[in-house]
This record gives sequence, C-alpha cells and structure tokens, in this order.
Amino acid sequence: MRLVLAPLRAVLFVLHVLAGLATVLAVFPLAGLATRNRINRGWSRILVAVCGARLVVDGEPIPPHIRATGLEPWSLGRLVLSNHVSWIDVFAINAATPCRFVAKAEIGRWPLLGAMVTRSGTLYIERGRRHAVASMNHKVRDHLKAGESVVVFPEGTTTDGATLLTFHSNLLASAVEIGAPVWPIAIRYTDGGLPTDAAAFIGEMGLITSLAKILAARDLEIRITVLPAIPVEVHGNRHAVARAAREAIAGALGVPSEERAAATG
Repeated sequence: MRLVLAPLRAVLFVLHVLAGLATVLAVFPLAGLATRNRINRGWSRILVAVCGARLVVDGEPIPPHIRATGLEPWSLGRLVLSNHVSWIDVFAINAATPCRFVAKAEIGRWPLLGAMVTRSGTLYIERGRRHAVASMNHKVRDHLKAGESVVVFPEGTTTDGATLLTFHSNLLASAVEIGAPVWPIAIRYTDGGLPTDAAAFIGEMGLITSLAKILAARDLEIRITVLPAIPVEVHGNRHAVARAAREAIAGALGVPSEERAAATG
C-alpha cells in the first residue's frame, strides 16, 4: 500500500508547492500580513496532510487570534524556540499557528520550496558572516515589536529527534532586550505510535531523499507540544532563558536535561 501511496503523495506534493508558489507571487503582494498568515496556515495544514502525516497540537492553548494570524495586536509578539528535526518542522509549526522563521540562507536556494518560503517572509541568516547575528537580532526585534511570532531553532542544526543539543542564545538577545515572551515548543515524530527518524533531515541527506522517507512512512504523526511562556524578566539574561527553554523542551520530549547530559557525557 505504501508503494502505491508514496508516488501519489509525491505528485500531490509538487502540485501543492506549485500552487503555493503561484499564491505567494500573485496574491501576497496585494494582501495584508494577517491575510498572508491565514493563507500560510491553511496551505501548511494541507501540505502536512499531503505528506501523509497527522498533526497533533497539545499543551498550552494557543490564543485563537494568534492561532489564526500569528499576530498579537497592540502588543509585543512572541519568540518561539523549538527543537529541530526536519524541514517539515517549519510547515508543521505554521499549520499550528503562522509564524515568521529564522533560517540558514541556503534554504532560500532550494528548488521551489526555497522560492516560496522566501516570498513568505523567512528571515535568512548567513552563517559565518561578520555581524550576521547582530543584523538578524535587529530584524527579529522589529518583527516582535510589530506583534509577530518569530521562530528560532536554537540548536543551530537538525537532530534525529532522540537527542537535544545545547541551545545557542545569540538570537534571544532581541526578546530579552525588549521583554518579549519566549515561547518554547517541542516537536516529536512517531510512526505507528513509536518514535521514528522518518522525518529526520540530518547529515548530508538531500531534500528529495528526506521527502521520500516522509512520504513512505506508514502512520506518521507530528506532535507539537506548546509549553508555558518563559518570562524573560525573571531569568534576566539570554543564557538563562535559553537554558530554561531547553529544560522545558527536554522535559516534554523525555530526553536528558542539559545538566544530566553533561554529567553522563
């Protein structure tokens, strides 16, 4: 059955991405941010379904207006911190609530998907370039001040989902500076109810190979657990906030905390 469904899903995936690219080129320039975000959310929900995955969102309830538009009117937005397993993390999070993402610049060079996420407002950071982090923090601060939800993957790379790396705190500076809430979320993947690396996009794996693994999964579930917001004023600095966010996500995933990992490693 999987051998029959996977090619069909692949065709639907390409058609859906092409439809999304046409939308961001033709519709987005004429639409306001809230409308673009609603379109993003609906498109991402369909993409997850086309890939044969089921999305489950649990934990803290997402306020309805944020869930629909990703915007906090007349207030500071939220800096979302998430563990990172796959390229599909972005679309799963967007399906739960639309966000703006900070991503490595090479994603913008991906065929089709790169052009679409670029036009959707992804913020690209050129790793290794001098002043890149400072420049990105300025951009993130401006979007938070505009009430937007901005996602950062503080591990800096993807994992197989069974581990959690140290969180880098550089891109938390803007939230700490202006007092925006930090919102940790945990992403985990299961197939048939068991942990799986079917979605893991790691090492030298190519996008097509990763997509094929996802499309061939039998019963892929993507679970997003929304954790309580971390008040930055309580922790005082970006390093402490990063540690608190990692502890919360580690607890939700059932992986060792940073202190335990260091003690056993």
